[in-house]
Amino acid sequence: MRNVMVVCEYDGTAYHGWQRQPNGITIQEVLEEKISIITQEEIRLTASGRTDAGVHALNQVANFRTKSAIGCENLLKGINSLLPEGIVIKILQDADEGFHARYSAKSKVYVYRIFNNPVRSALYRSYSWHLRTPLDLGGMGQAAKLLEGTHDFSSFCAAGGDVDDHVRTVTVASVEMKNGMISFTIEANGFLRYMVRNIVGLLVDVGKGVITPTGFEEIMDAMDRTRAGITAPPHGLFLKEVRYL
Repeated sequence: MRNVMVVCEYDGTAYHGWQRQPNGITIQEVLEEKISIITQEEIRLTASGRTDAGVHALNQVANFRTKSAIGCENLLKGINSLLPEGIVIKILQDADEGFHARYSAKSKVYVYRIFNNPVRSALYRSYSWHLRTPLDLGGMGQAAKLLEGTHDFSSFCAAGGDVDDHVRTVTVASVEMKNGMISFTIEANGFLRYMVRNIVGLLVDVGKGVITPTGFEEIMDAMDRTRAGITAPPHGLFLKEVRYL
């Protein structure tokens, strides 16, 4: 059995997230179906983590086992020829026997994009959160820096989450703007469900002047989801990178 690693990019707009589920089509389902056609065997993918409905990925990593002897280059071409336009495998290569897309990962990087302009964008409508009110970039950046380090992120965890440990280590959290597009970048050793989107919701409150960076820190330290703001919409979120070193 070969252990094959893939890096894929997808537009999550039309999908019910990564993970297979009975009530809607998912990225995992589509990929497994197309890979199975090429390899002529049942394929099950293991991803670095699941993305929610409407969330996009620039470099999602997954691996699968196969008995197929098809070379990596031809396997890549064959699978991509069957995939819909919104999903593509960018890299496909044989991996070490012990490689596991989820458990071998050291950290993940997410980017959330906010189009901060009085006029909406026709091109970025599915790839950013449009906010007309001017946001205080300096205040948002100051609040974002408070996320760095090891903290309990219960204030940003979705209610009814399936994990008990809400402590994560954030190595990078930054906010920048270019041509009206605000990008919030965060890298951590793990993420809770809706964690990034809940953080962005509260950062926007800082940007609007609803709370101060100090107030942001107080809410984070409270470890209480009811204290934090709204959950940002999914279409502004991208899984940018999964790091294994």
